[in-house]
Amino acid sequence: MFNRRKFLEMSSLGLSAISFSGFTPKNKGTKPIVISTWDAGLRANKAAWEILRNNGRALDAVERGVMVTEDEINCCVGLGANPDREGHVTLDACIMDEHANCGSVAFLERIKHPIQVARKVMENTPHVFLVGEGAQQFALSQGFVLEKDELSKDAERNYKEWLKKSEYKPIINVENKNNQTAWAPTRFDDGTWNHDTIGMIAMDAAGNLSGSCTTSGMGFKMRGRIGDSPIIGAGLFVDNEVGAAVATGQGEDIIRIGGSHAVVELMRQGFPPEEACKKVIERLLKVKGEKAKDIQAAIIAINKKGEYGAYCLQTGFNYSVCTADDKNILLNGKNLI
Repeated sequence: MFNRRKFLEMSSLGLSAISFSGFTPKNKGTKPIVISTWDAGLRANKAAWEILRNNGRALDAVERGVMVTEDEINCCVGLGANPDREGHVTLDACIMDEHANCGSVAFLERIKHPIQVARKVMENTPHVFLVGEGAQQFALSQGFVLEKDELSKDAERNYKEWLKKSEYKPIINVENKNNQTAWAPTRFDDGTWNHDTIGMIAMDAAGNLSGSCTTSGMGFKMRGRIGDSPIIGAGLFVDNEVGAAVATGQGEDIIRIGGSHAVVELMRQGFPPEEACKKVIERLLKVKGEKAKDIQAAIIAINKKGEYGAYCLQTGFNYSVCTADDKNILLNGKNLI
């Protein structure tokens, strides 16, 4: 659960001092909420909340929120991320609104904000999913610019180290506590895992739901590899009559069980968000069997009542929640293993 170290981290970021005064819900009984995966979500939530607290649309909030993470130069998300095994950074993202409109991009190179491109696909094309060179070409036609084709300093160092053995282990890429990348499927001493995705779901003052997901994918992946993050129904799903869910972790396995869509369908049957997430993670555990011990997968969800929950396979997953009552907090997801 919440601990002193996390509280100090939040305070140092100024997140515990977010003001919620002046908020006026449009519909009685509804309450804005935004939740996102991992502790990076604390910073992302702050940006999303600035939209929600001013009666803004959930779609705008989930786009703006994850852009904060895409902007951060790190080895997990965005152009500063670890490359594929050929030394290139490729990005994936998707977005979905309250009307079941959705847009996705994958294998996108040299574009800073793939989530914005995904929204342009949703709004300005008859399609849902663009990939690779076509996605990049579309982005340029929409006014995006090509960034330099170069690795961040950390990613370049990590890639050079990885090349010494060039071992491809598509389980998860793991960081140590100094943000140095390791090249084996291990965990921190406190049980936490590395993450290369941020997913966000939100309900606005009008009671409408939207979600977003953005990632650099697995570090040192095979060129062309796509995980669950840009796939509607796997990495993200929104049904405005029921709820929304977004996933993180081993993308191949989340795809196998249609993770986010499965959670929403369970909520449709009446299961609360946490229980719905648990049942889907249990399904994954059954599918993977003994191999489950080597992977991490997690799903967060909110329902139409504004209730939220999460569940994960392994210990170490956390998620960020921002509401008018609870402010911006970090919670540990319950786990099966």
